[in-house]
Amino acid sequence: MRSLSKVQTFFNTIRLTRNDALFIGIDTHKETYHVALHLNDTPALDFVMPSNPNQLIEQLKPVQHAIKEIVYEAGPTGYSLARTLQKHHLPVTIAATSKTPRPAAKEDKTDRLDSKKLACYLAKGLLKPVTIPSVQQEGDRQLCRMRHRQRKNGACVKTQIKSFLLQHGLTEPEGLKYWSGKSIDALRALRLPKPLRLSLDALLSDLDYHSDRLTVLERLLDERMGSTPTGQRIALLQTHPGIGPVTARQFVTEVFHYDHFETSCQVVKYVGLAPTIHQSGSKSTSGPINRDGKPSLRCTLIQAAWQWVAVDVKAKQYFWRICHSNGGIKQKAITAVARKLTVHLWRMLIKNEPYRAEKA
Repeated sequence: MRSLSKVQTFFNTIRLTRNDALFIGIDTHKETYHVALHLNDTPALDFVMPSNPNQLIEQLKPVQHAIKEIVYEAGPTGYSLARTLQKHHLPVTIAATSKTPRPAAKEDKTDRLDSKKLACYLAKGLLKPVTIPSVQQEGDRQLCRMRHRQRKNGACVKTQIKSFLLQHGLTEPEGLKYWSGKSIDALRALRLPKPLRLSLDALLSDLDYHSDRLTVLERLLDERMGSTPTGQRIALLQTHPGIGPVTARQFVTEVFHYDHFETSCQVVKYVGLAPTIHQSGSKSTSGPINRDGKPSLRCTLIQAAWQWVAVDVKAKQYFWRICHSNGGIKQKAITAVARKLTVHLWRMLIKNEPYRAEKA
């Protein structure tokens, strides 16, 4: 007679009620799930299985009524597992990886241990969850990120072209600073030795590709959002000085759960613009920004802050006041402006009101 595995024995013999507290931690990978069960404040079972959400649900059916929460860390496996679990009425949390407690001393690290720690931390309430976006919200955000990536790739090609010209002692055509059509045509018309001509043509071909992709993505974003609630929020944010469609679109799609924040400090921390605090005894100092969240959003907000300072007198006055109080360091001052801008945008979304200039 074939003997039962420890997993089969557990699920065949365990009898749980709704009064039991079962917490489940999963270390997710492309091929496998490492699953750990934490029952009534005690590690109960851990096992490995194929990364199949439906198979996992079938495995957990015998104890479903006792499950208080299931958790896995945010990462490359995305939200598909969470959505499948939610569809079957199973409570699930995705933990913010950067906020998961880490031991000060080095310890062994395996997928099995990670799943057990997740289950234990979940039972003790030590994990910080991330908001799970809807399919629509995730799609909008992905398109915006792809648009940013194409623009970044195009900027890299432009740098390579300028480096190519400098390396081979070639004068930049007039208007190349702004990449006008005339200057690009002049690059195509340069008479060069065949190897150099082929190299420059390859770079120009890459530039054309990224420019075309950027145009296509801009059109897709306009068509997808258009007159939707997301599009209306984007239009609302553009009433703020210095905010154009790109910044507004990125802010709305990245901070899609703006109504989940209770204070402006939480929003500023989420986008990574909050100063870190170092306090010991009676001494307290502010350190560099926390740099949480998406770096591309933080970069966009700082660029928008420069635009705001350029077009708004009060913003310029605020910038120079902060600059003078920080020893003339403009980078710190513009970060403070970006922080203030973030709060403005969040409050506009919360109140659903266009920008109103601050009273003197």
